[in-house]
Amino acid sequence: MRGLVLQLTLNHINFVKMSVVQFNFPTVIRFGSGAVRELSGHLKEQGKLRPLVVTDPIVATLPFFLEIIDDLKKAGLTPTVYAEMHKNPVKSDVLYGKAAFAGADCDSIVGIGGGVGLDVARAIALAINHHRDLFDYDDLIGGDQYVTEDVPYFVTVPTTSGTGSEVGRSAIIADDVTHQKKILFSPKLLASRVFADPSLTFGLPPFVTAATGMDALTHNMEAYVAKNYHPMCDGIALEGIKLIGKSIEKATHDGQNEQARADMMLASMMGAVAFQKGLGVVHSLAHPMSQLLDTHHGLANAVNLPYGMKFNLEGFEDRFEAMAHAFGMKNGNGIQLIDELFKLNERLGLPTKLSAVDVKIEHLDTLADLAFADFCHPNNPKPVSRNNFYELYRSAL
Repeated sequence: MRGLVLQLTLNHINFVKMSVVQFNFPTVIRFGSGAVRELSGHLKEQGKLRPLVVTDPIVATLPFFLEIIDDLKKAGLTPTVYAEMHKNPVKSDVLYGKAAFAGADCDSIVGIGGGVGLDVARAIALAINHHRDLFDYDDLIGGDQYVTEDVPYFVTVPTTSGTGSEVGRSAIIADDVTHQKKILFSPKLLASRVFADPSLTFGLPPFVTAATGMDALTHNMEAYVAKNYHPMCDGIALEGIKLIGKSIEKATHDGQNEQARADMMLASMMGAVAFQKGLGVVHSLAHPMSQLLDTHHGLANAVNLPYGMKFNLEGFEDRFEAMAHAFGMKNGNGIQLIDELFKLNERLGLPTKLSAVDVKIEHLDTLADLAFADFCHPNNPKPVSRNNFYELYRSAL
């Protein structure tokens, strides 16, 4: 037996020596119902008394958010709320937030919300001590080399189960005029602590729960089939797919189901961890819809997911079979999985055609150009041409 174990170990070592790879995992996570009540005490322990609390305009009006602000004040903190941002955030949102931080002499940043609020919060954290033009830090042009200074103390509180941005290290911010998306990236942008409280998602409407949940599913599926080598991300992605498969419909149709809400929040974070391996064709189809038509990102992913997965199936049947099994399809294969994605959208009350989200035939050329220029599809398991994008949009129309 000892000889067998040794041989297996040596075989594994020999395999890994084929190439040099690097793995990273994110930050400290406080997870569970009531976790957000630890926020004020944690900030005080860190000596941070004047947080800039960044969220989107909708969350800023909700009762749970007002309770969080009240709790911070009762603990002796002086929070400043910043909630001026677009549905798809742009550079000026970040610059106004930077000014708010300075104007109130803040000493920390608390991001509360879904992907919009958390992306803006993270970008503000970058901007505080980095004074070049914000888009000089675009990761796609090597801008991470300029992220040399410390960032303010930064914590996150997710209120949706979709982007997983709470555990991320990047923010996607668009140009105010062109709406072209830029990636601001650095390990320094990881939150120092995440307070992931599923109870904050109990009041989400069914549409938001469904669309953000499909965003999380897209992250996990695209990460699993992405071409880069990262077996840890593969394992996390499969577990995320498993959790979503058993929970997304329960969370959508029974919003007070605590277990389903917890599973979805975990799966959302898993997707964000897993997609450090890469994303792919689906996100490159979805991003232009947000740029051109201001489509909700999760909704854009949901509609495009079955079509993008169908494009990727040939040659990767084993990967698709593994995803089908994780999704709860005991003897399922890739074809059956793709069919199930169409049916899942219908059961969730989400569209299965782009025409249902105001995409028209005259949009397709512009969308295809934007999709081909997008930063996600180079990590797709197979190449995607500009014509491929056009045909994918047309088939989904």
